[in-house]
Amino acid sequence: MESENLLKPNYEEELARVIKSDLPEEELRKQLDNYHENDIAGSLELLNVEERKKLYRILGAERVSEIFTYLDDVGKYIGELNLESAAGIIENMDSDDAVDVLEEVGDEVREQLIELMNEESKHDIDLIRSYDEDEIGSKMTTNFIEIKKNLTIRQAMKELISQAEENDNINTIYVSDEHGKFYGALELKDLITAREYAELEPLISTSYPYVRDHESISDCIERIKDYAEDSIPILNEENEILGVITAQDIVEVVDDEMGDDYAKLAGLTAEEDLHETLFQSMKKRMPWLIALLFLGMGVSTVVGMFEGVVSQIAIIVCFQSLILDMAGNVGTQSLAVTIRVLMDENLKAKQKIQLVLKEMRVGFSNGLVLGVLSFLFIGFYVYLLKGKTLVYAFAISGCVGVALMAAMVISSLVGTVVPMFFHKIKIDPAVASGPLITTVNDLVAVITYYGLAWVFLINILQMV
Repeated sequence: MESENLLKPNYEEELARVIKSDLPEEELRKQLDNYHENDIAGSLELLNVEERKKLYRILGAERVSEIFTYLDDVGKYIGELNLESAAGIIENMDSDDAVDVLEEVGDEVREQLIELMNEESKHDIDLIRSYDEDEIGSKMTTNFIEIKKNLTIRQAMKELISQAEENDNINTIYVSDEHGKFYGALELKDLITAREYAELEPLISTSYPYVRDHESISDCIERIKDYAEDSIPILNEENEILGVITAQDIVEVVDDEMGDDYAKLAGLTAEEDLHETLFQSMKKRMPWLIALLFLGMGVSTVVGMFEGVVSQIAIIVCFQSLILDMAGNVGTQSLAVTIRVLMDENLKAKQKIQLVLKEMRVGFSNGLVLGVLSFLFIGFYVYLLKGKTLVYAFAISGCVGVALMAAMVISSLVGTVVPMFFHKIKIDPAVASGPLITTVNDLVAVITYYGLAWVFLINILQMV
């Protein structure tokens, strides 16, 4: 137990005790310097309003701005401050973090806060807010170092030191030409180890990756991840550097994208959180539910077409849910695999065909195993517990087993082809995924099951 406590220190409670103590402010500031901003952020909820205000005053706007970037509900804490103090904290944040904070306050307060900031912060915030939320420019930060290519190593180091006072994202240094166009990038370690009066040019990677500011996040995020750099520059159409997207930003963007995809797979128009109102949650869920209501009516109509089958062999209704559930499960599995594979924009047509065939083989193999098990267990169930003849019982279970296998193969095909089709016509495949695939597979399963029952049990075996 002691070793477990060493691995999981509770810094939040420890910090709360320190902040609540009667230590002189200077001593308290020194102790707080030993803790990470994330841990201080976690301790805020253990403090009351007055204790938090005391903490903000002791640490100063710059340190508090770093702490606030780790908060999920930062709007709550910003609301405890007067406008001047809040504006001072926000303008010390990276521009992308500042925009995120401003999104959590009301429109009127937001405009008042922006008005109180310095011109540079206003410009950066306005720039980022000018992009749509699905454009990569909306996720960039203006915290980066940019130098000219015609400098010596010594001049470049001097320029780096000068800019580092305002921008601490210094691991990668970006280089522009005499016209202000993006030229390339170099690593800080290469600059540090170079000879003082050598030329900068040999250190510059002129083929350094970049993205355009108006590119959609979904189109370029995989490309950015593949390079695994600390940061990637974002250029406008004139090849000027507007900002960068950092590794931390990439993690957040991927997390947001995954959250959106999970929401879409669940039939939501956007991701929900715990703080949304009833109306907001209903608004996100209702569009798909209305569409699926009408699709469900279509499935019910098809079931109604087989009313004659049900009236003559009522026992087959008992196993309808089995077929529907398994078809839905298989379709969802194929869907998840397909969406993951489609993230590779370089996927060739031959590889897509291979994926379809593979999923159908998997569906057939699994369907064969489950079909045989269903044939045996359902046959004995109907024979022993329902008191039917052996031939009758295994005719029913045989119909269930074959229908199950066929439904699983077709569902695998549908779960693979449908997202591919939407991807082809430039619609996010996750949007038309989970609930739609499930409903389509319900329709497939119903037609397969009752169709086989009508053909084999009624018309061929004449079990009426």
